[in-house]
Amino acid sequence: MLSGHISIWFFIGFLLTIYGALIMGYGLFELATGLTANVILAGLHAPVWWGGLLLALGLFYSLRFRPGRNS
Repeated sequence: MLSGHISIWFFIGFLLTIYGALIMGYGLFELATGLTANVILAGLHAPVWWGGLLLALGLFYSLRFRPGRNS
């Protein structure tokens, strides 16, 4: 990566982190209040799993491709 350029993967990681935090926050809210969506497999708590996965992936990309990293 050339000096002064920011990788697109950093921005993708940032967006995945934001979306993951929002989705996981909603899933944890569902768990805490008991107000689950009216779907067949609500017991699997998909927002918690997918939010956690997006959050972890986003943090990985954000840290791996952060600006100013020497590589």
